[in-house]
Amino acid sequence: MNSKTHIKKTITHLLVSCLAIALLPGQTFAETGHEEETEQHEEGHIELTQEQIQHAGIGLTTVTSGTIRDVLPVYGVVASNAERVQSVTARFDGIIREVKKSIGDPVRKGETLLTVEANESLKTYSIVSALNGVVTQRNANVGEQTTDTPLLVVQDFSTVWVELSVFPKDVSQVDLGQQVRILSLDSTQIAEGKIIYIAPHGQGGNQAITARVLIDNPKSRWKPGLFVNAQITREEIAAPVVIRNEALQIVEDNPVVFVQGEEGFEPRAVTLGRTDGELSEVLAGLSVDEVYVSKNSFILKSELGKEDAEHGH
Repeated sequence: MNSKTHIKKTITHLLVSCLAIALLPGQTFAETGHEEETEQHEEGHIELTQEQIQHAGIGLTTVTSGTIRDVLPVYGVVASNAERVQSVTARFDGIIREVKKSIGDPVRKGETLLTVEANESLKTYSIVSALNGVVTQRNANVGEQTTDTPLLVVQDFSTVWVELSVFPKDVSQVDLGQQVRILSLDSTQIAEGKIIYIAPHGQGGNQAITARVLIDNPKSRWKPGLFVNAQITREEIAAPVVIRNEALQIVEDNPVVFVQGEEGFEPRAVTLGRTDGELSEVLAGLSVDEVYVSKNSFILKSELGKEDAEHGH
């Protein structure tokens, strides 16, 4: 059995396994009325209904042209946006009469934070928040005398900075306004931003130059202090055929994409060109407008591995 035929024939086992999750206990494929729809066609093609594709967790994407990014990988750390911080102080020295907020409390712009009785006038005045944010420091308690120390600190985390470390040999490739992709260390969170500042001097420890990126943080998922990976876009290259990287699997040392054709799904060996963290250029094996499996392709790879193990005995 040649490699291509071997790969195609194992698809039947995979799809039967995936579709089994949709069956009731004790129910068979014949009882579902889809037995004929999962019949293997010539050359290993499998025809599936849309319902069966959904039950198997198969995500489909159409092949298109696209842009491959040439990137400079760097490391960084999330930092508070220092332009979105309010250090709350007393306008007039006096006694603190009321503190309405504690550390961690959310506040709205214009909301009263505390009240102070002025020493000279003995009149009580309110201090309000100048921005939407969260209380991160509190140095005020009822009955205390105000000092030069900020009574409260309010920070707005709806945007944050990412401080990137760029080594001297790479500084010439970095400029203001460049697009940057920020990724959490486990790659579960991704954000896009632009370089807004490049430090004029290096850090004492590792001689790296700091490049600052501003990113949106509407759900406060990017926590100051966390380390991140980043990709600075040096160039964007147009490619006539691209696919998502998660679609690719290696089968018998060859990159393979699972393609949906008129007769069903088939594995397709592809020749790859340039790639980045999201897309890969396809030089041969796929054409624009073909439909391929872009989600859960690792399930196919796993099933193929089981089949190989069986043939090894």
